[in-house]
Amino acid sequence: MKIAVITDAHGNLPALQAALEAINAEGVDAIYHTGDAIGIGPFPAETLDLLLNTPNIHLLMGDYDAAFVNGLPDSLPDGMSEEEFEHQRWTIEALDAALRDTVAGWPYVVETEIEDVPIAFVHYALGETGRDFLPAQPDATADDLDRLFERLQTQLVFYGHVPSKSSTQGRAMYINPGSLGCQTSASANYCVIDLRRGNIVIDHHQVLYDDAPLVEAFEKRAVPGRIPFYQAFFGGRFGLR
Repeated sequence: MKIAVITDAHGNLPALQAALEAINAEGVDAIYHTGDAIGIGPFPAETLDLLLNTPNIHLLMGDYDAAFVNGLPDSLPDGMSEEEFEHQRWTIEALDAALRDTVAGWPYVVETEIEDVPIAFVHYALGETGRDFLPAQPDATADDLDRLFERLQTQLVFYGHVPSKSSTQGRAMYINPGSLGCQTSASANYCVIDLRRGNIVIDHHQVLYDDAPLVEAFEKRAVPGRIPFYQAFFGGRFGLR
């Protein structure tokens, strides 16, 4: 069986389209997206629609997806900037409220067996409630990941949330395909796992895409927070506009 794993589409429709086209050419049996379909990017509705209408895809909950489901408080929460609050509100208002129940059904974690290999899919390490994400550790060691994902008793753990791709062997093999939607170059990350008779082959891939429609939509839609996003999530390649 061959599966593809993507994560953190983050409302970047051109990147998602490019990745799915490449994945379809691979001839995979299933696709897993490990959370954060929306947030940051200027195409929340279009990205969510494409994911929901992609065959053989399994969608997991991320923190931005959960914000859409749960809504925002009336006043600024502790630890959230005014700009982030406005961006979250803009994202939620861009989506059809009728989809809230659909997204609410996405699991926070999936533990399964594929070709007799125990595999877990999760956006990131979860707290005591199983519905709260722990703070990200971008440079996590194998020991760090063992502690973060200690509740997952599987051979492979696929996760996202941290933009950089990585594969780290600890108690399990921890694989982050890398953010699909937020990279310093116009490239979309994904990985493909080939499981045959106990053999496991994991390949990381990047596919290039045209990011001109992305920055055009950021500006035309006046996405709140776009200026700091350009630097923080896209390597400053869009400049200050």
